[in-house]
Amino acid sequence: MRASLADAARIIAQLPPTSVYGRVAAAHGSLIEVEGLLRHASIGAHIRIEADGDLLDAEITGLDRDVAHCLPFCEPRGLAVGARAHLCAGQETIRPSRAWLGRMVDGLGRPVDGKGPLPMGGAARPMRAEPPPAAARARVGARVETGVRALDLFAPLCVGQRLGLFAGSGVGKSVLLSMLARWTACDVAVIGLVGERGREVQEFIEDDLGPEGLARSVLVVATSDAPALMRRQAAWTTLAVAEYFRDAGLHVLCLMDSVTRFAMAQREIGLANGEPPASRGYTPSVFAELPRLLERAGPGREGEGSITGLFTVLVDGGDHDEPVADAVRGILDGHVILSRHIAEQGRYPAVDLLKSVSRTLPHCLSPAQNALRTQARALLSLHGDMEEIVRLGAYQAGSNPQVDRAIALGPRIEEMLRQGKDEPGDAQAAFAKLAEILEPQGEAHENAL
Repeated sequence: MRASLADAARIIAQLPPTSVYGRVAAAHGSLIEVEGLLRHASIGAHIRIEADGDLLDAEITGLDRDVAHCLPFCEPRGLAVGARAHLCAGQETIRPSRAWLGRMVDGLGRPVDGKGPLPMGGAARPMRAEPPPAAARARVGARVETGVRALDLFAPLCVGQRLGLFAGSGVGKSVLLSMLARWTACDVAVIGLVGERGREVQEFIEDDLGPEGLARSVLVVATSDAPALMRRQAAWTTLAVAEYFRDAGLHVLCLMDSVTRFAMAQREIGLANGEPPASRGYTPSVFAELPRLLERAGPGREGEGSITGLFTVLVDGGDHDEPVADAVRGILDGHVILSRHIAEQGRYPAVDLLKSVSRTLPHCLSPAQNALRTQARALLSLHGDMEEIVRLGAYQAGSNPQVDRAIALGPRIEEMLRQGKDEPGDAQAAFAKLAEILEPQGEAHENAL
């Protein structure tokens, strides 16, 4: 009797694991309805659908009684009603490692650079993770040199800070991002290109990032033609890879271009699931997902590394108060505004110094540096107010000494901030130059820096 039970147990152990599957009931655009997964389906679960002899990866994004609403990670070609849909255990995970440096992956962590398969990393990490508890997080660290004079002087970046780059189209946002990717001091850079133009990806790697920049970077790419689910997933994967290096004790620079396209992808997903459009067509889930994504960057727990985040925001029609820009600005630790007016004047990077804010000020600069920064901002503000009056010839020199000084020094400060994309800056030298412009005896002030 015991032998029979042992034989039966051995046979049962050799049986294949239980496979849960349903059937495709309908497809409406990119939304696929799957029946037969009652009590097994859960939001966020991965599913593979048989389509024309191949397997189509999808995710369950909504549930309606006994119907699971799924969105695919690629175009659902060859999909037919009645096709078998296999439910995979758990949610999608990745296994990053240091061998990923210099590689380019898609939103699911699969290599797309033609350099062969990626080596298996350590423990699996969820692509969508929770940020460290607020009470367990370290504080923002010391100032980081970005190599961009306008930022180092007027909107400095610190270890673990999250800074937004807000700009309309064609103002130099991508070029500024490439300068930051090459010159910002960090151990590892994780770059997420979410919804980017396909032709620009290789240009960014070869022309902007370069071999040295690529060697210390991991790129996560989902171009504009990718389905909404893949674009959203690319943003999550970017943060998941950054978290792996953060947990290893490294200072990670996380660059994402752009948060706006992540929000657009989430809007498409929400509308497909039947969410009502709210502010300017964006669904409520967009404004719920933005803080969940952005809060994952920042300082780690005590003893861990930090993720310094730079997130670009493509403002709709140049309106910096549109819903996504307004929501992101309230979450991040500072914002840098790129002005079309400044770009039209030929000064790049076209950073609007008077509208840009770093919430780590004034503590991240020395008292002497803060004094210089404050004095320069006041001069630039006065120069901007009087610029039109001077151009019209309505101001007479000598009427106001402060205005005379602003008219004389404002253009010199603006010229100092002009910087080519192949011209790395030095923060200490930039403060010394600013002191030379502002103070009659700048050399004495330079020693105080």
